Amino acid sequence: MAAAPQVRIPATYMRGGTSKGVFFRLQDLPEAAQQAGPARDALLLRVIGSPDPYAKHTDGMGGATSSTSKTVILSKSERPDHDVDYLFGQVAIDRPVVDWSGNCGNLSAAVGPFAIAGGLVDPDRIPDNGVAEIRIWQANIGKTLINRVPISDGRVQETGDFELDGVTFPAAEIPVVFMDPADGEGALFPTGATVDTLDVPGFGRLEATLINAGIPTAFVRAADLGFSGTELQEAINGNARSLDRLEGIRQTASIRMGLADSPEAAANRQHTPKVAFIAPPADYSASSGTLIHATDIDLLVRAVSMGKLHHAMMGTAAVAIATAAAVPGTLVNQAAGGGERKSVHFGHPSGTLRVGAEAAEADGQWTVRQATMSRSARILMEGWVRVPPETLVGPY
Repeated sequence: MAAAPQVRIPATYMRGGTSKGVFFRLQDLPEAAQQAGPARDALLLRVIGSPDPYAKHTDGMGGATSSTSKTVILSKSERPDHDVDYLFGQVAIDRPVVDWSGNCGNLSAAVGPFAIAGGLVDPDRIPDNGVAEIRIWQANIGKTLINRVPISDGRVQETGDFELDGVTFPAAEIPVVFMDPADGEGALFPTGATVDTLDVPGFGRLEATLINAGIPTAFVRAADLGFSGTELQEAINGNARSLDRLEGIRQTASIRMGLADSPEAAANRQHTPKVAFIAPPADYSASSGTLIHATDIDLLVRAVSMGKLHHAMMGTAAVAIATAAAVPGTLVNQAAGGGERKSVHFGHPSGTLRVGAEAAEADGQWTVRQATMSRSARILMEGWVRVPPETLVGPY
């Protein structure tokens, strides 16, 4: 008996910031995957090539890193004053899990360009030349994002001279605005404190700033972990003891922040919260070999994503950094020299990044109206992805 052919699904492979992902229009997905649930998860896992015990994603579109195992689903928005709804799925590499608990700040920069190219934005909203301001509903966290997309001759301008550390080639700059970036409906500081003390199993007591901004994040001092804050990927990702310790901190923070009720639940929620370690400025060589001078930055930040040190910085974590830096007394603010600030320039493994946020305190509660950063994005490939037909077969 002849085998059934693979199923073809329209898709676009895009870079956004320092991440890559497979983008879909909701209307193009097979009917069973147009709704949240096991059928959708099974489809996206097969597209990426997970779970892969070899950690290579040889049989899928993923790149076997947290930055390249990502999926995006977009649709026209029915919300007032929004152009498009954006849903992000972080696909685990070695487990059959798609984590829908947070956003991807890097791929957020690619949402506007994809939405325009995919016909999801009213043509009247697109100038012949200039900037299209695309208002995006981020469905994972229930927040508004804005992409300011450059337009040339009625099309998205992808080429340009904007350079982003962690990305090899220059491209057009896309400012991204995160409106009211506190995660969901929760408080900016879920415990009410700018600095908490965590009791981490196997490690002991550790001070941390726990913040919901961009993405739930736990910041700890590099020195408290025996780190300098200048580490590159190989120094952390090749050290199982360091990774286990960081995961223990992440799980403890997850419970304290109310995101999980047990270490087991926290372990299954890999995408959030993030854990990052910070330090005052210091000279170091970035992964490209470029010397970063302490005098050119405000602080050092290294962040862990999906169990590994990130090669640059997650966009959502950059929002958390900017927000925490703007609030006096947080560990991030202390590392940056203290005081009030509206932007911060930090060093990460691939280079540096400047992000901005404005914080205000009222009745003892801190709020942030918006956070901003610049990214770039471009289409790498467009056409169809293919999956074996059994991928779409139940029981779902």
